[in-house]
Order: sequence, then structure tokens, then C-alpha cells
Amino acid sequence: MLQVNNIGLRYGAAQALRGVSLAAEPGKVTCVLGRNGVGKTSLLRALVGQHPVSEGSIAFEGRDITRLPTAERARGGVAIVPQGREIFPLLTVEENLKTGFAPLPRVSRTVPEDVFTLFPVLKTMLGRRGGDLSGGQQQQLAIGRALVMRPRLLLLDEPTEGIQPSIIKDIGRAISYLRDLGDMAIVLVEQYLDFAKELGDRFVVMDRGAVVYACSRGEMDEAALKRALAI
Repeated sequence: MLQVNNIGLRYGAAQALRGVSLAAEPGKVTCVLGRNGVGKTSLLRALVGQHPVSEGSIAFEGRDITRLPTAERARGGVAIVPQGREIFPLLTVEENLKTGFAPLPRVSRTVPEDVFTLFPVLKTMLGRRGGDLSGGQQQQLAIGRALVMRPRLLLLDEPTEGIQPSIIKDIGRAISYLRDLGDMAIVLVEQYLDFAKELGDRFVVMDRGAVVYACSRGEMDEAALKRALAI
């Protein structure tokens, strides 16, 4: 269980997050929605420890991780698929996947078969450089690299951005599969409401660094959700 309580985040004098709270549970997808520049990526940076929060707290599996460094959070089971993928273009697909070994004990340093089940194209391209892959294939590689870490909390920052429709469907199926395993909490940052609606169990809409609407799937008022997105 991830529990975020009233966190704030500043970049110098600019306040990127204001009193943001949300929760994510194993076997469920929490979707964070909103336009560009409203604080969605800043939220994920706070969750992985890339930027310290100025107030509030973050707990994961009953442990306060608010002040833990990024590496320690990764060892604790937090993985992120960043916006823009950030794969290593000069490393092969196999080498990119193995960069996910860093937080793992030596005995666990293998690539899970699920990675190739979800994204079979990666198995056929193990020797190709990451920079030679298409944008969609690079996104699959970035997700695969995160899964190598055996995360219990998976953070996805706009995985559909700039991706062709066929691979968007593959990514949607992968997220559904991971959710249904029941042992991983997923936070999905997304701009496309239709994609989020297919996958989400809980929805959070952000604007100007704050949460302006939140609901579960069962409580959703789609008109209110769309109004919040239009703010």
C-alpha cells in the first residue's frame, strides 16, 4: 500500500505540488490525470525520491519513505518508467534490461520470463542497440527494465505518449496483466482519459499542483471528471 499525505514540493521559489494526497493498493491501478504542466511528473519524482518534498509524508507498505534516497526506495520495491523512456541508446536491449539488476540481490539478477511474455519483440531483439528500436519498442523496453526490478509499486509516466495505437494496446494489456497478478500497486500518469478509464480503479485529477477531483471507479461521475480535466 502506498499512502501519500498532503505532500508539497518546490523548485526554488516555485511550488510544484500543493497538499497532494493519494493511495495505491496492490492489484489496483491509480490513474493520475491532468493537462501538461499541472504537477503529474513532479508527483512521481517525489514518490521515487528524485526531489525531496517540502511537507507531508509518503509511506509504502507501512514504512515511512519520505526521506529515503532514490536507491533505497528502489531496493524497497519502487520502480518508475519515466516520461521519455530514458533507455540507454548505445546499450543493447539485453544490457538495458540488466540495468534493472542494480537494486537486486545477486541471486535475483535474472530477467523474469514475464517480460518476454508481455513484450515478445524484446526477446527477438536482445542484441540490438536500444537507440535502433522504434519509439514503441523503446517504451516496451523501459517497462521491461522496470519489471526486472520485481517492483511492488510500479510508476508509469505517460506510457502512451507518442506511441502507435497497436503498441498502446500491448501496453494496456501488460498493465491489466500486472494488475491482475494482485501483488503490485500501479500508479499510471496519463493524459488520455479513454486509456485511463479502461485500466483505472481509482482516478485523481490534478491542476496547478493540487488534486481537484478524486474518485473510485464505482463512484465516478464522468461529467464531473471531464469538468475537472477542463479546468
